Amino acid sequence: MSGSTPPGGTPPAGGWRTGKAWVVLVTAWGICSLPMTAFAIILGGPFLGAKRSFWTFGPLWARTIFRLLGVEFTLAGWDALPEDIRTQRQSVIFMSNHESNLDPPVLIGTLPIPAVFLAKKEVRWMVPVGWAAMMAGTIFIDRSNRERAVQSLHEAADQIRGGKSVVIFPEGTRTRDGALLPFKKGGFNLALDAGVPIVPLAAVGGHAMLPPGAVLLRPGRYTIAFGEPVHPGGFESRDAMMSEVRARIEALRDQARQPEG
Repeated sequence: MSGSTPPGGTPPAGGWRTGKAWVVLVTAWGICSLPMTAFAIILGGPFLGAKRSFWTFGPLWARTIFRLLGVEFTLAGWDALPEDIRTQRQSVIFMSNHESNLDPPVLIGTLPIPAVFLAKKEVRWMVPVGWAAMMAGTIFIDRSNRERAVQSLHEAADQIRGGKSVVIFPEGTRTRDGALLPFKKGGFNLALDAGVPIVPLAAVGGHAMLPPGAVLLRPGRYTIAFGEPVHPGGFESRDAMMSEVRARIEALRDQARQPEG
């Protein structure tokens, strides 16, 4: 699979980045610097604007930490997406498999355009990280009861139609063994309501670098592979759309795992 290293990408992994002491030190720094970065985003808001401040400091933090840990990044298939998507004239829903806790910061650091996540409304009040997430444009969902959850999703669809792109993990949780889990319906209902394309995405590498239960990251390669957009209006049913998106993500995962050469 052909690909390219995004701006701020990393040099080859290995060497001194594999030492346990170094990994422990950088991991500790990453944890400690996260709230510091959130405060930088908040303080930068009045000067840069809320969203610009987040998308300046947030990706920089992610790329720096992964660079120090010896993680390589490859983007595959981005240039093949329609220009309207690449230039943010068309909002989309990126749907990705979920291999690791690394996936969200990796996607924040590597996606070529800003795309926010859905989060529980309680995250909003997790100072300072929740405030920084608010500045990014994160869509908060009220899950206190079914009626409020449905209303939150309708509001999310309005924001997506208004130009906001989002990232959704349709499995709903991380895989434990690397296999793709069953998909949940909520993201597909949101896509139908918003009426925007779904871009299948495979994030491959996180499960090997940070397996379930692991604390320290192993250096390696992360491949972010994009597939051809799926248009919700082109399917007879939601389930047919889910099956197509799942098949495309599975194919992207398989391609990303093939050795280069």
